Amino acid sequence: MQSTDLGNKESGKIWHRKPSPATRDGIIVNIIHNTSDYHPKVLRFLNVAFDGTGDCLIAGDHQGNIYVFDLYGNRFNLVQRTAQACTALAFNLRRKSEFLVALADYSIKCFDTVTKELVSWMRGHESSVFSISVHASGKYAITTSSDTAQLWDLDTFQRKRKLNIRQSVGIQKVFFLPLSNTILSCFKDNSIFAWECDTLFCKYQLPAPPESSSILYKVFAVTRDGRILAAGGKSNHLHLWCLEARQLFRIIQMPTKVRAIRHLEFLPDSFDAGSNQVLGVLSQDGIMRFINIQTCKLLFEIGSLDEGISSSVISPHGRYIASIMENGSLNIYSVQALTQEINKPPLPLVKVIEDLPKKKLSSSDLKMKVTSGRVQQPAKPRGSKIQTRILKQDLTGDFKSKKNELPDGLNKKRLQILLKGYGEYPTKYRMFIWRSLLQLPENHTAFSSLIDKGTHVTFLNLQKKYPIKSRKLLRVLQRTLSALAHWSVIFSDTPYLPLLAFPFVKLFQNNQLICFEVIATLIINWCQHWFEYFPNPPINILSMIENVLAFHDKELLQHFIDHDITSQLYAWPLLETVFSEVLTREEWLKLFDNIFSNHPSFLLMTVVAYNICSRVPLLNCNLKDDFEFFFHHRNNLDINVVIRQVYHLMETTPTDIHPDSMLNVFVALTKGQYPVFNQYPKFIVDYQTQERERIRNDELDYLRERQTVEDMQAEADQQRVEDEAWYQKQELLRKAEETRREMLLQEEEKIIQQRQRLAAVKRELQVKEMHLQDAARRRFLKLQQDQQEMELRRLDDEIGRKNLTENQAAVAKEMRADADAYRRKVDLEEHMFHKLIEAGKTQSQKTQKWKEAEGKEFCLRSAKKASALSDASRKWFLKQEINAAVELAENPCHKEEPRFQNEQEDASCLPRTSHLNDSSEMHPSTQISLNRRAVEWDTTEQNLIQKVRNLRQRLTAQARHRCQTPHLLAA
Repeated sequence: MQSTDLGNKESGKIWHRKPSPATRDGIIVNIIHNTSDYHPKVLRFLNVAFDGTGDCLIAGDHQGNIYVFDLYGNRFNLVQRTAQACTALAFNLRRKSEFLVALADYSIKCFDTVTKELVSWMRGHESSVFSISVHASGKYAITTSSDTAQLWDLDTFQRKRKLNIRQSVGIQKVFFLPLSNTILSCFKDNSIFAWECDTLFCKYQLPAPPESSSILYKVFAVTRDGRILAAGGKSNHLHLWCLEARQLFRIIQMPTKVRAIRHLEFLPDSFDAGSNQVLGVLSQDGIMRFINIQTCKLLFEIGSLDEGISSSVISPHGRYIASIMENGSLNIYSVQALTQEINKPPLPLVKVIEDLPKKKLSSSDLKMKVTSGRVQQPAKPRGSKIQTRILKQDLTGDFKSKKNELPDGLNKKRLQILLKGYGEYPTKYRMFIWRSLLQLPENHTAFSSLIDKGTHVTFLNLQKKYPIKSRKLLRVLQRTLSALAHWSVIFSDTPYLPLLAFPFVKLFQNNQLICFEVIATLIINWCQHWFEYFPNPPINILSMIENVLAFHDKELLQHFIDHDITSQLYAWPLLETVFSEVLTREEWLKLFDNIFSNHPSFLLMTVVAYNICSRVPLLNCNLKDDFEFFFHHRNNLDINVVIRQVYHLMETTPTDIHPDSMLNVFVALTKGQYPVFNQYPKFIVDYQTQERERIRNDELDYLRERQTVEDMQAEADQQRVEDEAWYQKQELLRKAEETRREMLLQEEEKIIQQRQRLAAVKRELQVKEMHLQDAARRRFLKLQQDQQEMELRRLDDEIGRKNLTENQAAVAKEMRADADAYRRKVDLEEHMFHKLIEAGKTQSQKTQKWKEAEGKEFCLRSAKKASALSDASRKWFLKQEINAAVELAENPCHKEEPRFQNEQEDASCLPRTSHLNDSSEMHPSTQISLNRRAVEWDTTEQNLIQKVRNLRQRLTAQARHRCQTPHLLAA
C-alpha cells in the first residue's frame, strides 16, 4: 500500500510508483493531510464525491481545503480554500468542471475546478446541509438539512421549491432517483414519498414496514435503474423495497456483529444494466461489507477494527471506492483487486513439476509427493501479493526457508547461485534485485517528513568541502545527508558520511527515496559497530580485519607493522569510501552485487581480500605516503580475483576470528516508520553536540559582538562623515550668505538706477502725452473743417450736375429737332435724286457713280477719323475721372479740388466728332448716319460720366467715414 501526504503542496502526484493493490485489502493509495507547522496535526477529510466519469473525485477537509484527485492522470490539485468545514459535496453537474460544496455557515457555493473561481453563492438553509443530490441531467439539485429540503435550478442558481415540514418530523434524506424525474423524500417517522420533479405532484407513498421487523430508517441506497430501494438503521436488518410494486419484498439479516448500519451504497456493474446486485453495507464497527442481495452472501469487505471507515463513495462505473477513514485519511480501493478472488476462473487440476537439474542427488532428495485433484489456493501472508508458485526440487535442502524468500517472488539462494555463475547481476535488473535483496519498505510518508525538515545546518556549506560539478547531484547529496542527519543525530557529526553516501547518491540520483533507504540499510547491516568508538574509527571492526589478515597473510601484516602502517591506513579508507575511490563504476557495481547478496561480514572480508590480492605492490612500498596513495587511488587489480578471494576467505576463516560470529544477520528496515538508530556512544555525541552548540553559540556571540563593534565603528565613521559634511555645509552656507548679500547690494543699486530711469521715462511719456493730446485736438478741428469744406464741395457738385443735366437736355432737344428737319430734307433730296438718275444718261451715270464711290470713300474716312477722335475723348475723360477717384480713395482727408467746373471748357478743347466745313462735301445719307452716330455717342458718353460720378460719390463717402472714425476713437 502506498501512502501520500499532501502536506502544504497544492499539486503533485497521487502515487510515485505504479499501484499494485493487494487482493487482501485492495488499497491503491492512502492519502493523508498533515500540516508542517511547529506542532504538526492531521487535517481530517470529511466528504468525498466522484464526478460523472468516475476517474476524478473531490475531497474536503475540516479546514475547508478542497482537492481534486485525478486517478487517471495521477495528479491532485488544491482547487479551493473555503476557510470553513464542508458538510456535503457534489461533483456531477452539467458543467463538468463545476462542483457544489455545502459549508458550515449553512450556505452552498459553486466553484470551478479549472479557474478556481466562485461561480455562485446560494443561501436559504437555517441548519447544516448534510446531503446534495443532483439530477441525472445536471440541471437541478436538492440540498437537504434536518428541517428543510430545497430544489435549486443550476442554470440560474435560483431556488425553485422549498419543502417545509413540521418541527416534530425531521428529514432523513431527499434525493433524485437515478435516470428518472422522481424525487424521493424520506422522513424520520419512516414515511417515504415519491414526487414528480417538474410539478412536485405526489406520485405515491410507500406503506409502513411490518411490525415484526420495524426499524427507524436512517440510511438509503437506490440501484442505478431506480427500481430497488435499500434502507437500514439501528439494526442488523436491511429492507429492500421494490419501487415499481411499491412494496417490501425482502429483509436481509446482517451478521450478529452488525448492530447498526451507517451507510449503504450499491456497487455498479457494467454488465447488470443498472440492476445492481452487490450492496455495500457500512456498519458501526467501521467495516464495509459487500453482499449479494440475491444470494445473501458476503463477497468481500474493506476496513477493519483498527482502521475503521467513516463514510464511502463508489465511482459511477464501479472501479473505485473512496473511503474516509476514522483517522481522517482517505483510502482509494480498487474494486477489481477486491473482486479478483470472486471473479477468478477455476484453478488447474494438474500441478507442474520441473525437471531435476543435472546434479547427482541422494535418494532422499528424489522423493516427492504428487497428489491429484483440484489444486487448493495457498494461504496468502498478510501484506504480500497472491502468487501462484510452481513446486521445484530442493537442491540444498534449505530453499524452503523463509529467510531466503524475498519480495516479488525472488529467492536469495537462487540469486546467489546465479551470481556465482555469472559474477554479477544483469544490468537491466540490478536495481530491482537490489531492492528485493535489501527488502526496502519504501516509506514515502516517513521519508517526506525527513525531507520536509529541510537542509541540515551541518550540510549547508557542503559545496565548499565537496565541490561537485553537477548542481543536481550536489542537491541530491545534500538532501540525502540531511535526511540521514534528521533520522539520527550521529550522522550530523560523521565526517566520512558524504564519502560513504556519494556512490549511492550518484547511482540513485533520480530516486531519492530508494537512495536514502539503501544507505540506511547499508548502515544498519554492513556498518554494524562502526560508531561504538565515535568519533574515532571503529577499532573493533578494524581489529577483526587485522585478525583475519594475520591468519591468512602474516607476511603482509608484518610488513605493515614494520613500516608503522595500521589498519586505520590499509583498511579504514576502503571502508569509509566503500571502495568507491579504488574501483571503477562497473567494478564497484559488481562488488556490491556480491556484498548485498551475502552476510554483512562479506564487506570486511573484501577489505582483507583486497590487501591480499595487492600484496606484491604493497610489499614494495616503504613510505607512508606511498601506502596512503595506494589506498586512495585506483590500482591495476582484477575485481573478479578479489571477489573469488573473498568467497575463499569466507569459507576458510576459522569461526573464532570470523566476522560473521560477531556481526548480526541482515535486518531490513521496518515498514511505515524507520527504526531508531542509536548504536553509538550517546554521551559522546551529546557532549559533541553540546560542545558544537556551545561553539556555535560562542561563534554567534562573537559574530554578534563583532557585528556590534562593526556597527559602532560604522556609526562612528558615519558620524564623522556627517560632521565633516555639516562643517562643509556650514562653510558653504556662509559663503553663500556673503554672495547673497553682495548680490542684494548690487540689486539695490540696480533698482535705484532703474527707478531713476523710470522717472525720466515717465516725464517723457507725460510730455509726449500732452503733445499727442494737442495734435489729436488739432487733427479733430482740421477734420471738422475738412468735413465742412467737403460738404460745400458736394453741394457745389450737385448744383453743377443739375445745370449740366439741364443744358444737356436742351442740347439733346435741339439736336433731335435738327435731326428731324435734316431727315425730311434728306428724304426730299433722295426723291429728287432718284428722278435725276432716271433722266440722266449712261455716261453721266458712270460719272456719277464714280463720284459717289469717291464720296462714300471720303465719308468712310471721315467717319473713321471722327470715331477715333470720339474714342480718344472718352478715354481721356474716363482716365481723368478714375485717377481722381483713386487719389480721393488714397488721400480722403485732403481737400478735394473742383474738377467739374471746367468740364465744358475741357470738353471744348477736345476735337469734335463732326466738322461743318466737311458737311457740305458729304452725301446727304452719309451726313444723316453720322449725325445719328454722334447722338448715340453723346448718350453713351453721358451714361459713362454718370457712372463715374456715382463711383466718385461712394468713394468720397467711404473716405469721409474712415477719416471720422480715428478722431472719434481718439476723442
